[in-house]
Amino acid sequence: MTLKEKLAGDLKAAMKAKETIRLETVRMLSAALKEREIEKRGSGNPVAPEDELAVLSSAAKKRKESIDLFRQGGRLDLVEEEEKKLAITQEYLPKQLSEDEIAAVISDAIAQTGAQGGGDFGKVMPLVMKQVKGKSDGKLVQEMVKKALGVV
Repeated sequence: MTLKEKLAGDLKAAMKAKETIRLETVRMLSAALKEREIEKRGSGNPVAPEDELAVLSSAAKKRKESIDLFRQGGRLDLVEEEEKKLAITQEYLPKQLSEDEIAAVISDAIAQTGAQGGGDFGKVMPLVMKQVKGKSDGKLVQEMVKKALGVV
């Protein structure tokens, strides 16, 4: 079952169950995926699983940013709603890696590149992101790589 089919099925289920937040979230994800399909159609390439993952990751990232901004603005009612939407979005993402699993990937990348310090950040980060893309938060990975390389 493709992501598009899963979203369509979940959309129908949310309508029947009258789950407003789930309905809004699934509609938004469907629309974002449709936009990506339209972009790809122009290039003649089909939507690949990496594209679907990018759409979902982008949607989750936007939700996290909204939560931070609403929290700063003292809008706890909106924080709660965005957290629910984020949880729904994350249901479609692959299982997220733990910090220990990310640390192991970082250690491997440092060993592969022979990185010594902060100057090697540009060598390590792309290797790590290639392995953890869509499975972890990029900000967290960046902080952990900096910490591992001794960058403050």
